[in-house]
Amino acid sequence: MAGKRHTARQALAAAFLPAALLCWAPEAAAQRSVAGPIYQQNLDSMINGAEGWLARIEQEGWFLRGQATGIVQSKPAMISPYSGEVSLTGKPSSRNTESIDVVIGRRLWTNAEFVVVPSVTRGYGISNSQGVASYPNGEAFRLGTTEPVAWLPRAFIRQTIPLSGETRGTDDDPMRFTGPLPTERITISVGKFSVWDFFDDNRYAHDGRTQFMQWGLVGTGAFDFAADARGFTEGGVVEWEDGKHALHAGVFRVAKDANTLALDTKYLLGLQYLLQGDRSYTIAGQPGTVRLLGGVSHTRSTLWNDLTQGVQAGLPREVYFDNYQRAYRSKIMAGVNMEQQINQSFGVFARLGWNNGRNQNWMFTEMDWSVSAGVSVNGHGWQRPGDTVGLGFNVGGITQAHQRFLEAGGLGFITGDGRLNYGYESVVETYYDMRLAPGLHAALGGGFVKNPAYNRDRGPTPIVTARIHAAF
Repeated sequence: MAGKRHTARQALAAAFLPAALLCWAPEAAAQRSVAGPIYQQNLDSMINGAEGWLARIEQEGWFLRGQATGIVQSKPAMISPYSGEVSLTGKPSSRNTESIDVVIGRRLWTNAEFVVVPSVTRGYGISNSQGVASYPNGEAFRLGTTEPVAWLPRAFIRQTIPLSGETRGTDDDPMRFTGPLPTERITISVGKFSVWDFFDDNRYAHDGRTQFMQWGLVGTGAFDFAADARGFTEGGVVEWEDGKHALHAGVFRVAKDANTLALDTKYLLGLQYLLQGDRSYTIAGQPGTVRLLGGVSHTRSTLWNDLTQGVQAGLPREVYFDNYQRAYRSKIMAGVNMEQQINQSFGVFARLGWNNGRNQNWMFTEMDWSVSAGVSVNGHGWQRPGDTVGLGFNVGGITQAHQRFLEAGGLGFITGDGRLNYGYESVVETYYDMRLAPGLHAALGGGFVKNPAYNRDRGPTPIVTARIHAAF
């Protein structure tokens, strides 16, 4: 027992250390929680002279921001009469993840900037981030590491084209310079980034470092967003906005194989096309936004029916899943995303997602339709305006062809128990995020997973989460 307690203390220390170090290191840095909100006080306000220095380098054409996040998650034993290679473990398990981001921006010419975000990450999700379609930790990669790994998730150029003389200074994107922006403008971004930097945003549910953490609440679960196994891609985005309306159009490279780091090298074939329209409005004086999202992915994938035949023929997984009857096929996707403020303390959100479900899910998660919703309440009512309480859920399902594949014993990249007693997967999540100091927050959360990976024979299971997040 003493050894287990010692291991638990080590895990907690490993998760919380990066954020603690950031408090002491004014040059560590990070966004939409790659960094702190740029019009709010963050950690730099606690360091003598730091705010002034950061303001001065912005006047000289540079910006520097940052974040560190540590997450620990645990689950108890659960009902598990059988399992596969990608199942959620039936045993008690605890895992932790850490990330540190540094956001560096350089002004190039008028209304243009180059942004680069070096990162250091470490850790694993429970069951190596497998076994739950709406996985509970948005910080967990399926390529976890024991030792810290430095890499470059973002490096892009952005050009803003003003279309009006009216300006506003309230865009708190931490990968932008501070200061007013044209109310009506076109923005062009090219390089390496996350699709979520531009699409499927939501005021209450889009950042696993400061809000909800499960994948189906961070983004639309059934929308197979272009990404490598760490969540990033390369491409270009054009955006038009006028303060009330917005259009976003993007073209992105897709993964070469399902859930791998390599991107497809056939540049004119392996692509994803996205289009999103936003409409902001007020109801009884309270702001809200509706976003309609559509997309098509062209991946060198296999039909679920062909995959099922491969499983039934006794082919090994490395053959039927990775190299069987593959051809460039289209996955059509659609989503609706809504947020609505009710009063200064209370907000609600919802998402609906769908894809045609004929061929393999390729990059985000294995979900063919999804429904998510929730509420977010800040602490104005109990004199802690920097605190937030959230409660949300995601319900997801798969097509009959996808079900038959799992029933036959097929294994995907995140679901597959060797058998299947199909049921909708439901994941409920709640959290309390407490502001400890400017830019420093700690959160405790809980979740409940019913029918993990759509299997009524396994689970349910609770999941407990602790998180610390620091930003400047």
